[in-house]
Amino acid sequence: MTAGRAAAWRRGGPLVGLLATWLLFAASAGGPFLSWANHELMLLQTAVVGVAAIGATWVIVAGGIDLAVGSTIALSGMVGALALRSGLPWPVAALATALAGAAAGFTTGALVTGALLRLLLAAGAGIALAAATYGMGALSVGAAKGGGAFLGWTAAGAGAGAACAVWLALPRLRWVLPLSPFIVTLGLWGALRGLAKGLGGNQPVYFPRHDDLAALMLPRAALLPIGVWVLLAVAALAAFALRRTVFGRHVHAFGQNREAARLSGLDVVGLERRVYVVAGLCAGIAAVLQLSYLSMGDPTTAQGFELKAIAAAVIGGASLAGGTGSIVGTLVGAFVMTIVDNGCTKLGLDNWVQEVATGAIIVGAVALDRMRQRS
Repeated sequence: MTAGRAAAWRRGGPLVGLLATWLLFAASAGGPFLSWANHELMLLQTAVVGVAAIGATWVIVAGGIDLAVGSTIALSGMVGALALRSGLPWPVAALATALAGAAAGFTTGALVTGALLRLLLAAGAGIALAAATYGMGALSVGAAKGGGAFLGWTAAGAGAGAACAVWLALPRLRWVLPLSPFIVTLGLWGALRGLAKGLGGNQPVYFPRHDDLAALMLPRAALLPIGVWVLLAVAALAAFALRRTVFGRHVHAFGQNREAARLSGLDVVGLERRVYVVAGLCAGIAAVLQLSYLSMGDPTTAQGFELKAIAAAVIGGASLAGGTGSIVGTLVGAFVMTIVDNGCTKLGLDNWVQEVATGAIIVGAVALDRMRQRS
C-alpha cells in the first residue's frame, strides 16, 4: 500500500467502519434502533466517553497511555457531588469537578516524568496545611454552628495553594525517577478509584436536584442535547489545538521521536506533563456530564471507560506507537462503540455478548493499528 493510499485509508476507514456498523444494526434491529429518540440517546451516551476519549487521544499521540480515565471520572464526579451537597452553586461545583480531573492528570504527568519526590513534598505540604486549617477552624464557634462544609472547602483550598507553592518553589530538584506510563496509570487506576470510594464512605453521594445541571444530559425537542454540544465544542477546540498550534505540533513531534524532539530543544518533560493535564481536564469535563446524567456521585461509575476511550482513539486512526491521531476520528470511534452497545441492547442480547463484542473491537482496533504501522 502506497503512502497516499495508507493516508486516505486512515482518514476514511473509520467512517466506513461507522457506516458498516450502523447499517448492520439498522438492518437487524429495525425500527427501535432507527428512531430519532434512540439516536439522541446514543449521542448522549457518546458524549461522556467521547470527551474522555479526546483527552486519551492527546496522550496516545504523545506516545503515552492512560488506564486511569474511568477512575478519574469517578473521583472527579465525587468531588462535584460533595460540592453540590455542601450547597455550592452548580457552576462552581462543575468547575471543581473539572479541576479535580486536571489535578489527577497533573499527578499522572508528574509521576511519569519522574517528579516523584517533588510531588510528595508538595502533597505533604498541602495535606499538612489543610489539616492545620481545618483543625484550627473546628475549634472556633462558627464551625461548631454549622460552618463545617465551608471550613472543609476552605481547608482544601488552602492545602491546594500550599501544594502549588511548594511545587513551584522546587523547579530544579535534581532527584528524578521516570516511570512507565502504563505502570503509573495502572496504579492510579486503583488508587483514584479507591479515593473516590473513600470520599463517599463506599456509598454514592446524593445532592439536591439542580435543573440547569440536569438539563445538560436531557433530550431536547428541536435541538441536540446540551451535553452533545459540549462534546462538539471540546472536540473542535482540541482538534484546532492539536493541528494548528505550536503545542499540538510539538506533541506530534514528541510522539513520533522523543529523542529527536529533545535534541531539537523541546521541553519534553514539561510537554509530557501538559499532555496528561489536558487528558485529566477532559476526564473532568466528562465527569460533569456523567454527574448530570446520574444526578449523584457514584464511585463505581465509568468502569471500563479507559478501554473504550483507547479503543475509540485507535479505531479513529490514532497509533499506539505515537505521533498519529485525529480528534474527528476519535469521535467516530466513540460512536462506533456506542452503536455496538446500543444495537446489542435493541436486539435483546445479554450483557456478556456486549462485553465480548467490545473486547473483540478493542483487539481488532489494536490489530488494525499494527497493520497501519506495517503499511
